[in-house]
Amino acid sequence: MIPNELADLEAIEIKRQAQQALEIEAEAIKELSDSINGDFVEVVKVILACQGRVILTGMGKSGLIAKKLAATLASTGTPSFFLHPAEAIHGDLGMVTREDIVITLSNSGETKEVINILPVIKRIGAQIIALTGGLDSTLAENADYVLDTSVAEEACPLNLAPTASTTATLALGDALAVALLHARDFKPEDFALYHPGGSLGKKLLLTVEDVLNVREENPIVAQETSLKQTLFTMTSTRMGAANIVDQEGKLVGIITDGDIRRQLEKSPDLLKSSAQEIMTASPTVISVDKLAAEALKIMQEQEISDLPVVNQQGEPLGLINFQDLLKAGVL
Repeated sequence: MIPNELADLEAIEIKRQAQQALEIEAEAIKELSDSINGDFVEVVKVILACQGRVILTGMGKSGLIAKKLAATLASTGTPSFFLHPAEAIHGDLGMVTREDIVITLSNSGETKEVINILPVIKRIGAQIIALTGGLDSTLAENADYVLDTSVAEEACPLNLAPTASTTATLALGDALAVALLHARDFKPEDFALYHPGGSLGKKLLLTVEDVLNVREENPIVAQETSLKQTLFTMTSTRMGAANIVDQEGKLVGIITDGDIRRQLEKSPDLLKSSAQEIMTASPTVISVDKLAAEALKIMQEQEISDLPVVNQQGEPLGLINFQDLLKAGVL
């Protein structure tokens, strides 16, 4: 057991060390932000003009950052992949073409595995962009473009473990990705195109028509139809609602099973009424070309479980059910 006094002292020191680490890393990013200049702009333009791929490489902790940045760039419209420098020297440099850009990450700029592949990359003809804190390093001397990621100190109390330096490199790489995304006029639907399997992709790609196709049932009832027959229609189609139409086939209202239950409490003879008498007139509707996420938003805001889908003429094409949206993974 740790004595209470010692435990309190340890807690205070733990918090102090953690806060100091965060402050050092935050300051590193702040200084990096202040140093954004024409070199950064030029690098963005060079990448935009690239006819090949953007290849990121780095060793150790820098390699881990390079992998993350390659994934971020690839998902935001810049074809990218990670190349391990140690594997590159043993044949994987065959992945590099003269149309590519190689972004090299090394805080010191003297990482042996990275330095070893520079002559071959230059011979291939690919351009080299260096993200390094060593502005007078071998890497910087051999790069076509250099972005400074130097930091005043590491967050590590020994000033040894890559902490602030890797955070700064990651932040600068993200800044590159965001600048490129903006320059390409990258839209949410473009982002969804590269994320079709996740919930984000479904929110940005799935339309009302896609969800409507899940059910082929389209319960439609004329407004003069008895409520009893309306209920039969709802039951046979296994829908909890029905679209009510006029003589021209245009939507004039909607009836849900909830409406019927609430009205039955007031009138036992309700089933003899017509659909028109208890329907919700002029209900909120949506068209098939709208995003399913928009349908979900409407249903949540208005606290409804069924939303009529209509065409340009106001004719009902079906009903979107809250459960259908759940099954489609829109949430």
